Amino acid sequence: MRSIFFKEGVLFALDSSRLPHKEVWLRLRSARQVASAIREMRIRGAPLIGVAAAYGLALDALKYRGNDANRLRDRVLKTSEYLRSVRPTGRNLSWAIDRCLKAIEKEDTVNGVKKRLLEEAEKIADEDVETNLKIANNGLEIIMDGDRILTHCNTGGLGTVEYGTALGIIRVAWEKGRKIFVIATETRPLLQGARLTAWELKKYGIPFKLICDSMAGYVMSKGMIDKVLVGADRILATGHVANKIGTLTLSILAKHYGIPFYVAAPLSTFDLTTKPEEIPIEERSQKEVTHFLGKLITVKDVEAMNPAFDITPPELVSGIITEKGIIRRPYSENIPKFYQQQF
Repeated sequence: MRSIFFKEGVLFALDSSRLPHKEVWLRLRSARQVASAIREMRIRGAPLIGVAAAYGLALDALKYRGNDANRLRDRVLKTSEYLRSVRPTGRNLSWAIDRCLKAIEKEDTVNGVKKRLLEEAEKIADEDVETNLKIANNGLEIIMDGDRILTHCNTGGLGTVEYGTALGIIRVAWEKGRKIFVIATETRPLLQGARLTAWELKKYGIPFKLICDSMAGYVMSKGMIDKVLVGADRILATGHVANKIGTLTLSILAKHYGIPFYVAAPLSTFDLTTKPEEIPIEERSQKEVTHFLGKLITVKDVEAMNPAFDITPPELVSGIITEKGIIRRPYSENIPKFYQQQF
């Protein structure tokens, strides 16, 4: 089942904020609604955000009632800047927007622009499914029978169009008969692991246990983890990996206990121009930390920090699994070379 699809002028997306208790489908009819859904984490996951943004541009164009293609392109460009600002850390969002804008550069009619944007959004969505399956099959190389795999946040079909990245590898490994066991971190503060990864693992019938984020060191120290497998929101040419907050902690623990630490992501997540210190780290509402299910869980008026992402340095990453193969160290040499070979 796809987590997002377009039908008769409406973008349907599974609302991640209502899971695991309710399966609710959003019905989005404008770019503003798409942007709000992304900002409020009802649509989340780096690849899925990119797909949603592409559809958002198409929705915006379809609403245009004039007959001037240049004005429509200007309108789409303005909408694209608004969409870019919604979740700044993830690379896929800007990648998808840039791809859509490039697709309409030579369209000289309003209908041509509208048609091309929708076609490009559909193409990006279809390619996401194909890409995830390729990542999964490439990732089978690192999954051994009997592996106990720790994963963080949600990197499955709920954060992509279908299958997922890191969790997609786990799913395909299970479907192909690998006897594996998963340890899923709850992933504070929004509990993507407890709410979403657990929901997917249970749905697929994959054996797993859920732990609090602070238990990761304990389970590693007891020899309960064979490898760590996570996704990514942005990967630099240097091999630095921006991902859900807590990923850096897991990578440090894995290094200490001699556990391989792998990252799974499509090439659309790679950013070959930004420097590590330039990665924008989204700071989300303090209420996500101070409140739980709408209820205050700490002292009144307390100040909290809530960076949504952290950055794992390349020396802590054992390998990066992509749709074109696995990239290994030294990343500053191999990532640009690998990327150039593919494009």
